[in-house]
Order: sequence, then C-alpha cells, then structure tokens
Amino acid sequence: MEQRFTLTDNALGAKFAKRFGNASLVVAQSTLPKATQDLVMLRVSQINGCAWCTDVHGKDLAHDGEPAHRVNLVAVWREATVFTEAERAALALAEEGTRIADAHRGVSDETWAAVRAHYDDDQTAALVALVAQINAANRLGVIVRQQGGSYRPGMFAEITA
Repeated sequence: MEQRFTLTDNALGAKFAKRFGNASLVVAQSTLPKATQDLVMLRVSQINGCAWCTDVHGKDLAHDGEPAHRVNLVAVWREATVFTEAERAALALAEEGTRIADAHRGVSDETWAAVRAHYDDDQTAALVALVAQINAANRLGVIVRQQGGSYRPGMFAEITA
C-alpha cells in the first residue's frame, strides 16, 4: 500500500499538525512516566492498526532502554508478567478507552479504580488525554495510510524541545 496523502504538505494540514503536536506536549511533559506513555501509545496503535504510530512508539521504547521482551509483549500484556500493576492499569484503560466502538461498555469501574489507585490527578488527566490523542493520531495515520518503518528515534526532537 502506498501513502495516500501527506498532511503536512498542505498549509491547513500543517497548521493542524502543529497544534495537534503542541497539545501532545502537555502529556509528554507531565509526571506520567515516559515508559508508561509509550507503552500505552504502542498498545493503542496496535489495536487501531496504525503502522506509523506502532513503528514510532516501539522504536522509542527500545531507544529509551526498554528491554525487547517488554516491547514485544505489549500486544499480549494480560498474559505477560513483565508489567507493573500501574502499567497494567494504564494498558487496561488504553484498551477499554480505545475499544468503545467494539460494543465494549466503555471504561469499567474496575479499571478506573485501578488507575486511580496508581496515578494522581495530574497523571490520570495525562493518561486520559493520552488515550484520546493517540486514538486521534492513529485515525489520521490510518486514513492517509501513513507508512511505518522509516522512523528514527529523535528525528522530531527539535520540534518538541
């Protein structure tokens, strides 16, 4: 499959992408652990089938020192023993918040309680915003068929600095 469209090659698309990226900085600069952020973004991207985002977040985790077995087990985190209880709560929220259209009942009270047991108000706000934003990013990537494979960790560092 070939990419259909490059959003940032268009003036309106570039304006939108800049503002969308700026909104993501609020979460990136929060106290929600970076590894948790990337684990969540990787899992949501896997569910949504976004090749670009799956490539980005898998590579960022590896680049930041996450062991390969943790990165590889994100897709089956429920059956893996390598994630903390806090990470498991975040991954459950990510999945339940992503699968709303799959006749899921939304985020369960059990998952919400687990999130609140592990994350303070700011981290919870960051986590909720992160799940919403990565779902939106995935939809952008899937619609235009943004290809995975070319991302290099740090290639956008000057934008987020």
